[in-house]
Amino acid sequence: MNAWERFYWLWEVLFGIAYLATTALVVLEDGATANKTVAVVCLTGIVVAYLVRGRRLIKGRGDYETPWLFIGTLMILLAGAIFAAGTSSFILFLVCPVLYMTMSTKAASILTTAAVLMGPASAIIQGGLEDPILRVLLPMTAILVIFSLLAGRFTSQIIEESKARAELIDQLEASQAEVSRLSREAGTAAERERMAREIHDTLAQGFTSIVTLTQAIESEWDTDPKAARRHLDLAARTARENLAEARAIVAAEKPSALASGSLEDAVRRQAERLREEAGIATTFEVAGPLPALPMATEVVLLRGAQEAMSNIRKHSRATKVSLRLSVVDGRVRLSVIDDGAGFDPAEPTGGFGLTGMRARADQVGGIVTLESRPGAGTTVKLEVPA
Repeated sequence: MNAWERFYWLWEVLFGIAYLATTALVVLEDGATANKTVAVVCLTGIVVAYLVRGRRLIKGRGDYETPWLFIGTLMILLAGAIFAAGTSSFILFLVCPVLYMTMSTKAASILTTAAVLMGPASAIIQGGLEDPILRVLLPMTAILVIFSLLAGRFTSQIIEESKARAELIDQLEASQAEVSRLSREAGTAAERERMAREIHDTLAQGFTSIVTLTQAIESEWDTDPKAARRHLDLAARTARENLAEARAIVAAEKPSALASGSLEDAVRRQAERLREEAGIATTFEVAGPLPALPMATEVVLLRGAQEAMSNIRKHSRATKVSLRLSVVDGRVRLSVIDDGAGFDPAEPTGGFGLTGMRARADQVGGIVTLESRPGAGTTVKLEVPA
């Protein structure tokens, strides 16, 4: 709703009062009953025309072809009322604003001037140019014309500004709705990306370990039952941990590895699993006490360790791996070093692991550096703010 429409009811109250007052003046003035009857009928016709069509036009709900039919009817009724009884001119206080509300400023100004001049024209027709009332009526008419033009222009500007403001508000609301939609889509995409990272860093790696252990069990079942039993226990433990991780992901809780202990303990268990599952000599070191870290930062470090060891298990053919947690220049650093086959970091890997690790690190203001070359092993360093 336009701002001016909230107070439109005041205008209609004024309209009703002015109609009743003008009608009363017409009825009470001296003159022929027939003329007064014609004036009252015309005044009533103006009210009916306004109620039937004028209100719709003013509020912007009418047809664009209709204003001229309404305005023509209004001017004819106005002329009939004023020429029948001069006192009917008081209805101009209502007719002139209606003209500006329904017509362009230029057309309304011309019609307003014509309407105001009907009063002197009626006096001249009825009393001639010598009618003493003209001495008062003509100066008042000039003042009324100027006042009507200024007031009408002011009214038009208020309505136009109100409509422009309403359009601006509509555009703003549409923009806010679009921003909300994009925000929801961005949130959905971010949640999808988070789930993809969580599944890749936990469940996918766990299932890969279970498949590897199952293959080892199959080959050892007849030749080395003890090793098969050990690998079977590892597979069962990995499956239980995967189940716990799946529940934590669905509930958006902390990783199960951190829920049951500290970051150091969680990384140490990952190192021990790599040694047990892949038979790789793995060492883990914590250089000095680590500062208390936010849970989000601990998750980034743990997932980084898991991803690095998963890559070692799948690609490196390493025999030795070293993990180290330390504090360097006010930042916590996780270093994972292996003596495996290495690779060229400039070549695209096509995997999600390193990309996901860097995305996680960015979320907490961390950085990931990678040093490797074919045949010379790989060093991954993940640093996060302490």
